Amino acid sequence: MKTTKSITELLFTLLIISTLITACGEENPPPVNEEELITTLTLTFTDSANTGNVITATFRDTDGDGGNAPTQFDTIRLEAGKTYFTEITLLDESKTPAENISDEVLEEANEHQFFFHASGANLTITYEDLDTNSPPLPIGLSTKWVTGAASNGTTQVILKHQPDVKNGTEAPGETDVELDFITEIQ
Repeated sequence: MKTTKSITELLFTLLIISTLITACGEENPPPVNEEELITTLTLTFTDSANTGNVITATFRDTDGDGGNAPTQFDTIRLEAGKTYFTEITLLDESKTPAENISDEVLEEANEHQFFFHASGANLTITYEDLDTNSPPLPIGLSTKWVTGAASNGTTQVILKHQPDVKNGTEAPGETDVELDFITEIQ
C-alpha cells in the first residue's frame, strides 16, 4: 500500500511540474504581418494631353528610417492648368535586386490606402484605383492630379496599413510612409 501511494504521489508531482514548465514556457506569438522596408517612393506624372511629357519626383533613403539622411528628396514641379495621371512606385532598395513593394501593396489592396494633402499648392488629387472591399475603397497607387494657377506649397503623401479596419479614412491603422514633398505649380 505504501508503494502505491508513493507512485501516485510521484506521478502527481510530475504532472504538476510538467504543467508548470508548460505554463511558464514561451508561447508561440500569433503571426504578425511583417512590415516591409520602403526605401524609395517615386511619383510618376504623365501629362494627359501629351503622354510624352513625363515628370518624376523621388524620395530615396536606402538605409530606411534613422541612420543616414535621405540621398534624394525631389521637389514636385508641375505645369499650371494641366491634368496628370500619376503612378506611385515603392521599392526596397536595401536588397539586390530591389524589391517592388508596390506589388505587395496592390496584393494587399484591401488593407492599404494612400492619402494626399496639398497645402498652398493649387492642386486637386483624386483616386483612380479601387480595392475589392464592399463597397470598394480607394488605394492610391494610381491617381489624377489637376493643377490650377501657379502656386507653391507642399504635398503630403501618406501610406496607411489598415488590416481589418480600412474604411476610407486616414485614422485607423499604422503609417507605412509619410512624406512632405515641396510642390511648385509653374
